[in-house]
Amino acid sequence: MGNQVSTSGDMYSFGILLLEMFTGKRPTDTMFTGSLTLHNFVEMAMAEQVANIVDPTLFQQVVMGEASSSINSSQNQSPASFHEVQECLTSILKVGIACSKELPKDRPDIKETVTQLHVIKNTFLGVEVHGRMRARIAA
Repeated sequence: MGNQVSTSGDMYSFGILLLEMFTGKRPTDTMFTGSLTLHNFVEMAMAEQVANIVDPTLFQQVVMGEASSSINSSQNQSPASFHEVQECLTSILKVGIACSKELPKDRPDIKETVTQLHVIKNTFLGVEVHGRMRARIAA
């Protein structure tokens, strides 16, 4: 945004990249005019419209996964449900919003961001965290 290169600027760029990847929209999209930005668009929709703002191809994988659940069940793993995918995407978008805050002092540092992303990944995949195993993975 016209300032010197900094890790805070890198965090902003990373946040925008996350938002781009998961919404399928670019900050230069024609829909973003006036004060509406990619960051604001996602932030406003977070409350109840996450499924409407994420790239629809991300949910196509859920539908395909449910159709192939018999294959996964032979591997002792059930496919992610629509709700689980939506929770995961909501968490990732929240990280993107936090990283792309307008003021650099309001952005998290890289360690905090990486920790959050690892928690999201582990929760979604059902990886054991602190002695607890998510139910999606069979023992």
